[in-house]
Amino acid sequence: MKKSTSPYSASKAALVSWALYDWASSAFGSIITTFVFAAYFTRQVAENETIGTVQWGNTLGIAGTIVAIGGPILGAIADQAGRRKPWIIVFTLLCVATTGLLWLVKPTPSYTWLALLLVGLGTLGVEFASIFYNAMLPGLSGPEYVGRWSGWGWGIGYAGNIICSIIALLVFIQKGNQWLGLNPDAAEPVRATFLLVSIWYLFFALPLFFITPDIQGTGKSLLQAIRDGMQQLHTSIRQIRHYSPIVRFLIARIFYIEGLATLFTFGGVYAAGTFHMDGQHILIFSITLNITAALGAFVFAWIDDRIGSKPVILLSLIGLMIFSIAILTTETLTLFWAFGLLLGIFVGPVQAASRSFLAKIAPEALRNEMFGLFALSGKVTSFLGPLLVGWITYLSNSQRIGMGVIIIFFFIGFLCMLAVPNSNKQSL
Repeated sequence: MKKSTSPYSASKAALVSWALYDWASSAFGSIITTFVFAAYFTRQVAENETIGTVQWGNTLGIAGTIVAIGGPILGAIADQAGRRKPWIIVFTLLCVATTGLLWLVKPTPSYTWLALLLVGLGTLGVEFASIFYNAMLPGLSGPEYVGRWSGWGWGIGYAGNIICSIIALLVFIQKGNQWLGLNPDAAEPVRATFLLVSIWYLFFALPLFFITPDIQGTGKSLLQAIRDGMQQLHTSIRQIRHYSPIVRFLIARIFYIEGLATLFTFGGVYAAGTFHMDGQHILIFSITLNITAALGAFVFAWIDDRIGSKPVILLSLIGLMIFSIAILTTETLTLFWAFGLLLGIFVGPVQAASRSFLAKIAPEALRNEMFGLFALSGKVTSFLGPLLVGWITYLSNSQRIGMGVIIIFFFIGFLCMLAVPNSNKQSL
């Protein structure tokens, strides 16, 4: 594994290999937690869709809480240890292994708890890996191109989703029973896509493992890094007033990323329950949604470096609110498709611009810790969105009403973001 001593000496090959990790990991979020496995679990594994929705929400909420607590701690420890790639590798392998084991989950309620355990562990793996992956960006790209490479990474991730989803649809779901001998009665064509995601993730993560340089280790033992990391985190909390722009940004992100995470979590469930879309049509919708999301991420990547990350976040939140309202009020499948694809344009930019915003203003010596707090801001209330959607859906017996929570999160995040200084004007 290569190491780097110069913060901005990364080659184009190293940066492309870094961005390719987005291509690798994003398939988990799309096929497992948003569309195919989410719909498969609620419709075919859980006792019924309503109970399955509640169980799904509770599981991802618990996993999110663990990430929220553990992210800043692990980030601070990694700041003291120096290197980031060992952490990425360990958590990547955790997600790869548990995702592959989802093949064992058959369409019967007796597999409910195995399914939830594996998805929970896989979520921990991909989320913890992203902390250290995101922290690598500013040291590789330099401040001038952070927005560009962050957006390109998200765009490449969506492109990877498209290719992986097309393979899942054409090779496994549609034709798997014919040339692979998969049994549709046991949902084997659908379950095979979980193996696909596992192999996909591992294979395309390899370039980052072997080509992208890591920073030098500090030489501290793990025990010393833990002690110093906890002291660093304690000091940062005591001196939090010195990082007020970051604090305001993370508070805003708590709300709008909660809306986005809840949308991802229940997107496939909503399509299946309200519009009666089966697994094949949900996957087709996922493919087309990723196309518009990729286009949005690539276009706004240039805009980010030109006008700043904050305006991109605000514009994206406006678009997300408008089209979320449209999706939840439409009664026709055609308009659901149209509004969903338009919404996708703003999904990538709000995430990519958030990553580049923090990369621009985070102190270099605390970068892992700050991205740990970044993960916390996306997970500290992660139980809330799924919990509210699940229980409001249960009490109202309406997925439309339950999903309305998402719009409220976007709106609060938008208001909070207005008070955050522009990243291009801040230097910590």
